[in-house]
Amino acid sequence: MAIQIAQDPAADRVLSDDPFALLVGMLLDQQYPMEHAFRGPAKILERFGTLDPAAIAQADPDAFADLCATPPAIHRYGRSMAGRVQALATVVVDEYDGDASRIWSDVGSAPVLMKRLTALPGYGEQKAKIFTALLAKQLDVKPRGWTKASGDYAKKGYRSVADVVDADSLQKVRQFKKAKKAEAKAAQG
Repeated sequence: MAIQIAQDPAADRVLSDDPFALLVGMLLDQQYPMEHAFRGPAKILERFGTLDPAAIAQADPDAFADLCATPPAIHRYGRSMAGRVQALATVVVDEYDGDASRIWSDVGSAPVLMKRLTALPGYGEQKAKIFTALLAKQLDVKPRGWTKASGDYAKKGYRSVADVVDADSLQKVRQFKKAKKAEAKAAQG
């Protein structure tokens, strides 16, 4: 199944073809519209020439930050996110021999996957839950216990980026998030 989160054919192809791109897109998905965050890896590929984690990890930090902050930037905070992308690339190189898919391809259970994901720079528990749901729902990577590990993100519906498969589902996820924020604000009262 082709990923369609970025809502841009070229960017979605990069996400579909490169596991590290998908990992980076998820990393960038914070304080920024999700489809724009998931376009970030394609921008890096276009400007840097590769998404090879070893090349990114070894890149000059200032030059890489400039590349990521050049409009249109990979994120609202392009320079700081460039550092996170390089930190993520370093972990992928050091712990997974440069193959991001090994984070999820050789796990037997969701708790192991969650442990691996939460150990990544920029991945907290919630991001790890969403990414686990994304892997299961869109890539059919379903380690034992994935629904429990993903919590509400495993449910049917339009709760997160894991449920974005086209423009319509993107809008439904956006509406869900907006409603959740309004509920939270009302509860704080």
